[in-house]
Amino acid sequence: MKKLFRIALISLAAMTAANSIAFAQARGDKKARPSPNAAISQTIGTTEVSVTYGRPGLKGRKLEDMVPAGKVWRTGANESTAITFSGDVMVGDAAIPAGTYSLYTLPEGNSLTIIINSKMSWGTQYDESQDVARISVPLKEGPEYEWFTIDFDTLSNERAHLNLRWGVKWAAVPITVK
Repeated sequence: MKKLFRIALISLAAMTAANSIAFAQARGDKKARPSPNAAISQTIGTTEVSVTYGRPGLKGRKLEDMVPAGKVWRTGANESTAITFSGDVMVGDAAIPAGTYSLYTLPEGNSLTIIINSKMSWGTQYDESQDVARISVPLKEGPEYEWFTIDFDTLSNERAHLNLRWGVKWAAVPITVK
């Protein structure tokens, strides 16, 4: 009986130590990401569009160095930026079936090519053979954003714009529900 009591006491001590470590991690005793995650969603008609992405900051760097022209960018930081459509949509002039996709961009002078890709991965593992659609939109200048930001505007029951903003550059990606 004494032996069983000792085993129970040792087990209890081990569980208490493990719970203390788990509690410390849960309360935030870990490092914050330099590019924090963000999520945004918008209902258009009866279709929900959700985006999950990492928000890099310029932090004194030039946007052109962070997102060079002619090179595919993961459209954020960390893991692939994920975009989910609960129903079929049109992104620009491309028909996109309901589902979850990765979102990449390709800056080219005064335009931005939006790439919807079926491969979800760490953001730098882009695979062109998995492209579902490429949509070109004008790249504009506006107010300055230190942190990369995605938002929605021009909302109606049939459409909205998904806006990508960083530095003084921004692009509006039209989304229309079917």
